[in-house]
Amino acid sequence: MHLRQLVLIALAVTNFVAGVSARDRVKIAGSSTVLPYANIVAEEFGKTYSEFKTPIIESGGSSAGIKLFCQGLGTSTIDIVNASRRIREEEIKVCKNNGVENIIEISFGYDGIIIATGVNTRAWALKPKDVYLALAAKIPANGQMVKNPHNTWKDVNIKLPNWQIAGYIPGEKHGTREVFEERLLRVGCIEAGAESIMETLGVDKKNVDNLCIAVRKDGAAVDIDGDYNETLARLQSNNTGVGILSLLFYEKNLDKLKIASISGIKPSSETISSGEYPVSRPLYFYVKKDHIGMVPGLDEYLKFFISKRIIGNEGLLAEYGLVPMPVIEYIALLKKVKTLKTM
Repeated sequence: MHLRQLVLIALAVTNFVAGVSARDRVKIAGSSTVLPYANIVAEEFGKTYSEFKTPIIESGGSSAGIKLFCQGLGTSTIDIVNASRRIREEEIKVCKNNGVENIIEISFGYDGIIIATGVNTRAWALKPKDVYLALAAKIPANGQMVKNPHNTWKDVNIKLPNWQIAGYIPGEKHGTREVFEERLLRVGCIEAGAESIMETLGVDKKNVDNLCIAVRKDGAAVDIDGDYNETLARLQSNNTGVGILSLLFYEKNLDKLKIASISGIKPSSETISSGEYPVSRPLYFYVKKDHIGMVPGLDEYLKFFISKRIIGNEGLLAEYGLVPMPVIEYIALLKKVKTLKTM
């Protein structure tokens, strides 16, 4: 290695240590789904550890948060990113290219994705096939893939209301969007026979996957780039709209929303924990190991968050809708945090 490269590396390390040491609290960004849980933990952490300042937490979505997380090391970068999906391989590569090589992955519990309507409507019973046939850009007809012609939910399924289709779905920067695509659109694509038709037509696998999750651009499917409050506002202004939300958000707005069953299963802590409800997902946060020991309270926050007091079966977050992980997963998590095992 050339002398110039060695000097640059030494300067970078020196600036990193000096910069991070100058920060007086943990900085976090990311998922709007994880945000309520993180806020609860941060507030409780501040009460418990008077020697540390309460962490600063910002939202913005999983993808946007991971982008910030991967910008590098040091005082100008965040220490933790909250995510409602797992970090992707290409994002890990970006992190490593920017010096963020030691990442600790924490899966701390489960949440459900729900389909909601206004509170004054009758309960819906949906299948992924119904969601796909309502919101997909192209659907199967007579052995071909055609532009989605459906105008109402009754066009999709005669048992559904004669409502104009208006689906408020999470924008592409949200981790919830990926779960919506994988657990509803992709599964619905298979149930509707679209996948097999595309394969018969000679469409390659990558394009089949992309077409299965492509949504309409004619106004029937509306991307929501804000948080769940924006989706709620849309549902309140359009009483025949349908929104994609989290179980936690629904439980905080029982007086405003009604939820649909999916494949005959209603979402609840019990059906998510048992695996019966088909649209559930683990929740994550990622920690820069290189910031531990440099940022005051980071190590303590990590251990506090994964304690039984917070994420156990009778922990604080369970009271607010988090579905706790099975015991075997929790034991593995404790071992990971004890050794600060990275990805």
